[in-house]
Amino acid sequence: MLKLKDNNQTDLKQQSEPDQKQQQQTKKQNNSEKKQLSKTQTNKKQKDVSKESSSINDDLAFLQSLIKNNQELEKKQNTVVIKEKKSEKTRNTLGPAYREGVLLAINRFQDNSEIRMLGNWQEGQTQQTQPPTVRIDQQFPENEYPIGEIQYYQKDQAFRTSSAELKEKDKLMDSQIKCLRKAAECHRQVRKYCQQLIRPGKKLINICEQIEEMSRFIVQEKGLDAGIAFPTGCSLNNIAAHYTPNNGDITTIEYDDVCKIDIGVQVEGRIIDSAFTVAFNPKYDKLLEAVKESTNIGIKEAGIDVRIPDIGAAIQEVMESYEVEIDGKIYPVKPIRNLCGHSIEYYRIHGNKSIPCVKSGPNVKMEEGEQYAIETFGVINGKGIVFEDGECSHYMKDFEKTSVPIRQPKAKALLKYIDQNFDTLAFCRRWLDRGGQNGHIISLKQLCNAGIINAIPPLVDVRGSYVAQYEHTLILKPSHKEVISRGDDF
Repeated sequence: MLKLKDNNQTDLKQQSEPDQKQQQQTKKQNNSEKKQLSKTQTNKKQKDVSKESSSINDDLAFLQSLIKNNQELEKKQNTVVIKEKKSEKTRNTLGPAYREGVLLAINRFQDNSEIRMLGNWQEGQTQQTQPPTVRIDQQFPENEYPIGEIQYYQKDQAFRTSSAELKEKDKLMDSQIKCLRKAAECHRQVRKYCQQLIRPGKKLINICEQIEEMSRFIVQEKGLDAGIAFPTGCSLNNIAAHYTPNNGDITTIEYDDVCKIDIGVQVEGRIIDSAFTVAFNPKYDKLLEAVKESTNIGIKEAGIDVRIPDIGAAIQEVMESYEVEIDGKIYPVKPIRNLCGHSIEYYRIHGNKSIPCVKSGPNVKMEEGEQYAIETFGVINGKGIVFEDGECSHYMKDFEKTSVPIRQPKAKALLKYIDQNFDTLAFCRRWLDRGGQNGHIISLKQLCNAGIINAIPPLVDVRGSYVAQYEHTLILKPSHKEVISRGDDF
């Protein structure tokens, strides 16, 4: 069968060989044209696919870029929120001066050369950072706080130094002394902090609020148990005392100003009252030196059974021995006759005894166990007498006042707030605003008119005068006196 098929194909091939050649050529030509057309169509399709692919890739790239940008934006927003939450948390934990990224140094040394007549803080052991971020209780978990400057009694009281019996008696004051030392260490750390803040051009209200916020943080404010003892004083030039800015006051400190910084801290009603003078211009050096030396002589003369007028006489003698030359003119330094140091009592900044800057006053004696703020005020180009003037910012509940009926509901609510937050401690209008007591002026005036609250206006000498102040708190222990607020600065 197979052979028969081959023979037929051979015959057919022989009979139609020319036709077959022509058909083959036509077929080849047709195949070639088909291939060419197919190739053209393929190329066209590839180009179309390429264009489509390119377009898709471009769209895909755009979408990917958009998604990436959105993710980055979302991540950034989340990061900001996290940082803000973290900042708020760390602010509560590490204090008002802490900022993210700030370098914290544990170093007691501080250069105070920007402020005239103020000593540098020396190297020594400390648990506090710069800026401060550690509360006082964390620094001293055993409640053993630094001892102040010890001074021994002189003259007819010198026997107390070596008396074993009186040294044992000292121990009866340990609880009171511990609170005072704690408050004093807070005071030192706060004033060290503020001595780097106070510079020409700064608003006094910002300085005061930074000091007060740091005081609240370090002492770990706890209602009436611990906190600020009185509003931060920043009395400028001829203003001698009792000035702190009310809200809206934009007064600044400048290079030629003389500013008294008065800070108070209390722990369980035991008050530390200490002040220093800020001046940047060296022309005031002798004024500051005179007042600082007068305060130190007052501290030196203080003691058990010492007559208070004798202390005033020693202060006056030192202060009046100084003169200040400014622009070729000589000014004597005068003690301010009607401003005094004072005894300090439990939750009471001004006790019943006063220590004048001159030889005057009742012939009373200091007594064992008493606590005093020894402060002196000196003035140049002034009268040496102060008077009340200017907008009042300081207020204080009358310590002796018994309950008085109040009819006005707003005044009654304000008094309740004062009793709960300040009681007999001094306060200022800024603090009422801070506590949400908005629109308090009329109610406060009503309480003043009723005699429940005492207004304490600024005390000033004549315009053009310059007043300086230095102050320390000491306690008269049975065997020695301790200047509790003493520091390296003054």
